Amino acid sequence: MLNFKTLEEINIETLHAAFVQAFLDYQVEINLPLWKFNNMLQRRGYSPELSVGAFKDSELIGFVLNGIRNWRGKTTIYDCGTGVIPEYRKQGITSNMFKEVLRHLQSNNIEHYLLEVIQSNEPAVNLYEKQGFLITRTFSCFRIEKDHIRNGSISSIKYKSCNIEEINWKLFKSFWDFEPSWQNSIESIIAVSNSFEAVTAQIGEDIIGYGIIDKITGDIPQLAVHIKYRRQGIGANIFKKLIEYTESQNISFINIENKCLNIIEFLHNLGFENFIDQYEMILNI
Repeated sequence: MLNFKTLEEINIETLHAAFVQAFLDYQVEINLPLWKFNNMLQRRGYSPELSVGAFKDSELIGFVLNGIRNWRGKTTIYDCGTGVIPEYRKQGITSNMFKEVLRHLQSNNIEHYLLEVIQSNEPAVNLYEKQGFLITRTFSCFRIEKDHIRNGSISSIKYKSCNIEEINWKLFKSFWDFEPSWQNSIESIIAVSNSFEAVTAQIGEDIIGYGIIDKITGDIPQLAVHIKYRRQGIGANIFKKLIEYTESQNISFINIENKCLNIIEFLHNLGFENFIDQYEMILNI
């Protein structure tokens, strides 16, 4: 017999073991050792009290891992990861977990439920639409190996590294073309600030662009240049400085909004591959 309950009493090792099993056959290979899994949950604001597991006796066989924050002025839950281990799929477990999650959200005055789903994962998209989720944005994800990055010249503009704690977020936000997704948001970066290094481009004392990279994984959650200084190679040079600060051979940009064609062109010019596309979906509670 299955039972469903929140995850306050479930340790990180048990969550990780279930997560690895559930995503063994995922459309995108997920290499997530325990330390990286823990970092992911911390970065995304994981809340065990608002997350639900499906248990067969004492075994965790399915989960909905949720984070919580204020998102665009609304108290919002974010789906950090939903999965069922293979031998228990197609039994309605995910739908039942969502019903249990929604019961908890309604009793905790949550306004929005936010998630991302791979566009080609039609069963998952259909499930979320049946639950009432609506598509709000479309994202593309890009990756490249360091050895495949196209060469370019470094301009005379000054580039320097800085700690996340030193960032003037109000200034950096003024460079944006789109609001970053949940996992790339300011709050997500600050949550694991020691994981990141930032690089700025300056003319005199004025910062005209910046980028941020994960020092281990090579993930770049944000990179932007003041609109006045674009198409001068500054973004490409920020990128090439950033990759000096990561040990990873694989560099990625996750969740670039599809309407931002200039950013997508920029990544293609650097040699990036578009390896997956996602929907951002929201449910009004």
